[in-house]
Amino acid sequence: MVGKEVKKLHLFLNKQKKDTNRNLVEQILLEQYDKYYRLAMSYVHSEADAYDIVQNGVYRALRGSDTLKNPAYAQTWVYRIMLNECFRALKQPQHCSYDKIQDEMGKELQSIEDSGTNIDLQRALDTLPEQDKAVVILRFFEEMKFEEIADILEENENTVKSRLYRSLKKLRFALGEDT
Repeated sequence: MVGKEVKKLHLFLNKQKKDTNRNLVEQILLEQYDKYYRLAMSYVHSEADAYDIVQNGVYRALRGSDTLKNPAYAQTWVYRIMLNECFRALKQPQHCSYDKIQDEMGKELQSIEDSGTNIDLQRALDTLPEQDKAVVILRFFEEMKFEEIADILEENENTVKSRLYRSLKKLRFALGEDT
């Protein structure tokens, strides 16, 4: 009889942990949704694709919330999921219709005219390898510290710094600012 009671208690405590993790992940997703959308936009440059990436990331984070081992790292864990979704989306073959290309070209031209977006910088960023681009985006667009970036990318902090400085050198060269 005691073994059965222990098993019930273990199941109860496990369910409580899962519920706590899920609530924590839900809270993070709600609070940081705009940040995840900006991250996705920096990779795919399409509102629809960025929304798809974030939604897929939300699904994966909620579905896997019970695998979160340390709630203190929940934010980093969710960010990593979103970054992986960006990488996954970039690896998928793109199917474009003529109308979609026309729409995108119109948006790009309007963006240049309206807000003065630096297309040269975006194109230069797109030439960087995925991990290098991630470091630049997280450091300068998301204003993260090296330690946070290292946690998200699961790399050594010095490796992140090296990637950043190497990437900046490549960007300067691509933009014709190398002196």
